Amino acid sequence: MKKIKLGLVTKLLIAIVLGIIFGQLTFLPDFIIEIPVTISALFSSLLSFIIPLMIVGFVVIGIADLTQGAGKLLGITTLMSYSSTLIAGVIAYVVAFNIFPLFIDASLSKAVIGEKASLEPLFSIPLEPLMDVTSAIVFSFMFGICISWLKGQGKGETMYSFFSEFSLIITKLLNSLIIPGLPIFIFGNFVNLSYTGSVFSILAIFWKVFIVVISVQLILVSLFFIIAGIYTKKNPFTLIKNQIPGYVTAVGTQSSAATIPVNLEIAKKNGVSTQIREFIIPLCATIHLLGSIVTVVSCVTAVLLMYNMPVHFGMMAGFIAMLGVAMVAAPGAPGGGIMSALPFMTMVGIDPTGVLGNLLITLYLTQDSFGTAANVSGDNAIAVIMDKIYHKHILKKTN
Repeated sequence: MKKIKLGLVTKLLIAIVLGIIFGQLTFLPDFIIEIPVTISALFSSLLSFIIPLMIVGFVVIGIADLTQGAGKLLGITTLMSYSSTLIAGVIAYVVAFNIFPLFIDASLSKAVIGEKASLEPLFSIPLEPLMDVTSAIVFSFMFGICISWLKGQGKGETMYSFFSEFSLIITKLLNSLIIPGLPIFIFGNFVNLSYTGSVFSILAIFWKVFIVVISVQLILVSLFFIIAGIYTKKNPFTLIKNQIPGYVTAVGTQSSAATIPVNLEIAKKNGVSTQIREFIIPLCATIHLLGSIVTVVSCVTAVLLMYNMPVHFGMMAGFIAMLGVAMVAAPGAPGGGIMSALPFMTMVGIDPTGVLGNLLITLYLTQDSFGTAANVSGDNAIAVIMDKIYHKHILKKTN
């Protein structure tokens, strides 16, 4: 018989359903139900540990592979990626703040909290990351730029080889440990939510939230292509049509890295030069997270409203600005965006290691594929713009 292979999204949905069912088995002793909760908590610690290593593994090599005019090209691309992420975050907040209260009533807060207290892990292992996310970002950019400079001097092969092989190790860990373990992580989280009795109230709200999130992502990506088309005098509707295979691939694989080959072909079809597309597409797959920040900001706003917590613009503006910096180097693996955001959750009154932090991770991961699809689609809009900037300004001045 042919073995049926389930995709990651399918596994996540199955994990949610099974978690809800298991959490409703109230006749079981608490310590039995606490077993998957404990496994989920341990996996969360492992994920927190590996995220900074993922940033170093992916970003250093991406920057070190730069060529002629790389310094200016990197600076402009990074600025454009940050600006895109920041603007998307502000728009997501404005939309969420004005639309979500239509179906999130303050009276729901008690139902969302649940009838029973959440279960605690049977035990925990103190596993602190070697560095925080911000340190990993700074380290990666400094070393990537310096290795690129060394290569221009005919040196740096040892350092380049080290980080190249380090990147392969991180990729192996992701494919063999982290990604296969995500359904188990989701299962444990939903067991806890189901046990407290809050899961149904939460799901009743978040399917509406996700409709709004996906709509905002699609509108922003379309506007990005329209801007790119106007600037480069290319038909924006043709650019959008060309991107459909990349969007569908990202939804199916839930991985920006797996979508890179498809995105490169799309960039070629869009008329982007080989030098630019082979630099911009892999780099932006790591540093550009337009769709992810829409999801994070929307989910955070929804959770704050659900639990009747403050959600004013001044507080959220600072959070979005910091999030934009952190997510510039969030890796394109499932959960990278939300894990990079966790250290800054305290800015909006959310404990990243508590119930709300775990809730945000779970809700983010269940629809991460759509955020990834928006991310990679925006990458091609950047590639089209940067191709003209490079050939019209940077290359001309370099020569």
